[in-house]
Amino acid sequence: MKNTITILALAAATAATAPASAQKAAQLPKRPEEITFKPLAFSAPKASDYRHVLSNGIVVYMAPSSELPLVELSLSFRGGDYLEPADKVGLAGMTAAMLRTGGTESLAPAELDEKLDFLATEVSIGARGTSCSASIDCLKANFDESLSLLMDMLRRPRLDDAKRKIAVDDMIERMKQRNDDADPILGREWNMALYGEDHFEAREPTEASVRGITRADMAAYAARVFNPGNMIVSVSGDFEPKAMLAKLEAAFSTWPKGERMPEPPAPTAEMKPGVYHVEKEIPQGKVYIGRRSITRDDPDYFAALVMNEILGGGGFTSRIMKTVRSDEGLAYSAGSSLDAGVWYPGEFRAGFQSKNPTVALAIKLIENEFERMRTTEVGAEELAVAKQSFIETFPRAFESKPAMLGIFVGDEWTGRDPSYWQTYRDNVSKVTAADVKRVAQRMLDIKGMAIFVVGDWDTIAPGDPTGRAKMADFFNDQAEHLPLRDPMTMQPMK
Repeated sequence: MKNTITILALAAATAATAPASAQKAAQLPKRPEEITFKPLAFSAPKASDYRHVLSNGIVVYMAPSSELPLVELSLSFRGGDYLEPADKVGLAGMTAAMLRTGGTESLAPAELDEKLDFLATEVSIGARGTSCSASIDCLKANFDESLSLLMDMLRRPRLDDAKRKIAVDDMIERMKQRNDDADPILGREWNMALYGEDHFEAREPTEASVRGITRADMAAYAARVFNPGNMIVSVSGDFEPKAMLAKLEAAFSTWPKGERMPEPPAPTAEMKPGVYHVEKEIPQGKVYIGRRSITRDDPDYFAALVMNEILGGGGFTSRIMKTVRSDEGLAYSAGSSLDAGVWYPGEFRAGFQSKNPTVALAIKLIENEFERMRTTEVGAEELAVAKQSFIETFPRAFESKPAMLGIFVGDEWTGRDPSYWQTYRDNVSKVTAADVKRVAQRMLDIKGMAIFVVGDWDTIAPGDPTGRAKMADFFNDQAEHLPLRDPMTMQPMK
């Protein structure tokens, strides 16, 4: 009887909702392209709403959230590879690694790791080209003790000698693999040509430079870079803002302030256009084509972003991917990237990997796409798709609080205009087809670019069997063959 009542109730409910369901079905578009969406409503957050300053001048960005009982704190420092002496390349990375793994004055490395594991706290300390960082990710209940441990690691590091030897041996072993693949070979030769061998963007650690790093070197580097006068703090998670500011005041109050590091130096070298090749017997050639680009403050910045999106940055919707992969089947992946520098121009680069006989043809096809953008305005639909890709994905930059605070910290260091994010989508929307053509004429002349190739020249140079392209077609058949570098010394090998 009970089952019968249940079935009757379900039937009655279905009958009651049937007219409404039929009405909704009638309102659905017949084709996907007929679906309309409401305009995206998103207001970019303002850094000023999250910014605080401690009594000693340290800038703190805070974004509380009670979703999970976790706290994530990050300390950002200006520094990195550019502060290394020329004979101590690798010092920044080695110092950061040892601050994390080398223990403290009161705790041996194993004891420190055991404490962090017990607290379920993740600590990360790193160094890159122009910045260093130290962070903790921990339970709210363990934040005070976790922060205390981080302060010990930064202010009173042990820099354990046994751990240092392990780190050196690890770096040496990784150096031995530098010539195993085409990617690191191409990357370092590209950077050396782009920025100059003496610039930090292109320098590579060697066995001698790494073995020459002493405990005193690391201690001096850490004291110079990791200090409150050279630091910006960000913290997100489950906390009360006033209480957190008080904790940070107490933690940093006795830490000697130190000095803020200078801005990174601009490169003095200029990339010489031409074809450059490094020999490696592999079945597929790896290729970069490009030049120095622009800074992010350049008036053509937004037009350049849209241009690159249409050309090769937009994945399967981009011209290079369609031509080289979809139409010709010459490469699994092909595209371009645009890096607009902060203190000096960054780089524009197209790249792909293709079978040796089809390398020249792929280069020719990319050159044709460069020229097409320089001589013909892009279509309205193509332009709209490119601009919408920036506009519609814009909120993703702020989808997590740590990511949002990371943007604010980066902007603080580099002095970006505070209105940049509020006007970003408007500036993208203003880009016209004429703007794209103008910036393409400025940036996409292959005669002003360098073509770098790693692969077997004897099978690359003749080109494809159909005769559509060969390497002699570029720069009047002039190619400079660069010697492979010794992986331990970075000196050219005979």
